[in-house]
Amino acid sequence: MKDAPFPPAAVPADAPAGHPALPRPRVGVLVANLGTPDGHDYWSMRRYLNQFLSDKRVIDIPSWKWQPLLQAIILTKRPFTSGANYRSIWNNQANESPLMTLTKQQIAKLREACASRWGDAVMVDFCMRYGNPSTPAVLDRMVRAGCERIVFLPLYPQYAGATTATANDELFRALMRQKWQPAVRTVAAYFDRPDYIDALAQSVERTLAGRRPQKLVASYHGMPKRYLLEGDPYHCQCQKTTRLLRDRLGWPEDAIDTSFQSVFGSEEWLRPYTVEHVADLARRGITDIAVISPAFATDCIETLEEINGEIREAFEHAGGKQFTYVPCLNDDDAHIAVLTGLVAENLAGWIG
Repeated sequence: MKDAPFPPAAVPADAPAGHPALPRPRVGVLVANLGTPDGHDYWSMRRYLNQFLSDKRVIDIPSWKWQPLLQAIILTKRPFTSGANYRSIWNNQANESPLMTLTKQQIAKLREACASRWGDAVMVDFCMRYGNPSTPAVLDRMVRAGCERIVFLPLYPQYAGATTATANDELFRALMRQKWQPAVRTVAAYFDRPDYIDALAQSVERTLAGRRPQKLVASYHGMPKRYLLEGDPYHCQCQKTTRLLRDRLGWPEDAIDTSFQSVFGSEEWLRPYTVEHVADLARRGITDIAVISPAFATDCIETLEEINGEIREAFEHAGGKQFTYVPCLNDDDAHIAVLTGLVAENLAGWIG
């Protein structure tokens, strides 16, 4: 679904002769997701990984030390392996990654929900922190369409410097290029919202269809342990999401574990590591597990390939028998209701 038809630009009433035509003022809702390469070929992967791994929020090693390693070694090899991983899950029909396909579906439903409440007074669009559509390009499009006020929604339930903050950083940099900056509100983390927790619980109940595995593993994207010690609240927010999900499901305390995936580099990251934890569970005789990824609002390479591939294989290789992946909330109606609620709260005072 595209934006509702919007009246063309017009000269304001009572404007002096020669005044340029201006678009009718609107309120914008800009949703930001992580990003995706344009293709799974070497150069598409290299461009994407270079942007991602050059982000100081993601890798905070001094540039003089990190960039030679990144450019001369990592980016000569990793595009091949990452490209193969993307190729295994690629949406060949649309020629795009599943993250792009699913984000488009989310935005279509969110746009429809907003249109039913506010008509064409609210413009809904999305951008990617890395890759396309870029934050500067989409922000510029929204400003030219008349968005004088914008709600910016990073699609991360739990706050982390390497996700929420870097999305905000990119928006602020893009705002620096605007001659006439719109007013902006950034949406806070929503890791403990009752409707978000309920949406997670519903997805577990729907996927398991009344069955309870020996263990539900809540696998969150990892980060260096050092970030926690430096004040990043991500670890604590992940733990709270797991606890609230367990309470909502009505399961005992030992029924759900929290773990962290996607470890990169030699430094210690938040533990336990999911790939090691599921193998350890199998070796201890826990052979029936389900895995959910509450930190991901949209299924992507980390869920479709890493969890349903590498992590599943580690579990089965260690003796696991039944592995169930609980999909991300994606465009589930309960998830869209959560996002619509966030938008409505952050539009307060801007629109009736």
